[in-house]
Amino acid sequence: MQKQHLVSLTEEQRASLKTLLSDGQAAARTLTRARILLKADTTHDAGGCADREIGQALEVSRPTVERVRKRFAQEGLAAALYPRPRLTAPQRRLDGEKEAHLIALTCSAPPKGRQRWTLRLLASGLVEREIVDTISHETVRQTLKKTNSSLG
Repeated sequence: MQKQHLVSLTEEQRASLKTLLSDGQAAARTLTRARILLKADTTHDAGGCADREIGQALEVSRPTVERVRKRFAQEGLAAALYPRPRLTAPQRRLDGEKEAHLIALTCSAPPKGRQRWTLRLLASGLVEREIVDTISHETVRQTLKKTNSSLG
């Protein structure tokens, strides 16, 4: 079957991929993508391997090889090697003022019938006091860890 996205590397691109591999300082995913492109290169003697062969040799799935080929053909070498940047940063649930409310709540006396605050109690306390609409206990944990606060 004819491949839809052929990889034809220039000598300069081949050299940069080989340098990237020999340095070994890039992320493992980037190095694997570089190896895929070198094996898929149709302009070189040892290149132009089938997707299945490349996948078996590099221990990746056939769709991975196809995606790397496609990104190289459509967007170029850099796009094929490196992941796409995130378009938006995750929204923070607790800004500085809300963190201060959380720490104040943590330092206050625990609810009646409790000896200490739990993460879930703190999360529900923030919601009850209408500091936030919703929040998970894990976000409370991460915030307290970041601020070096403890529950005990």
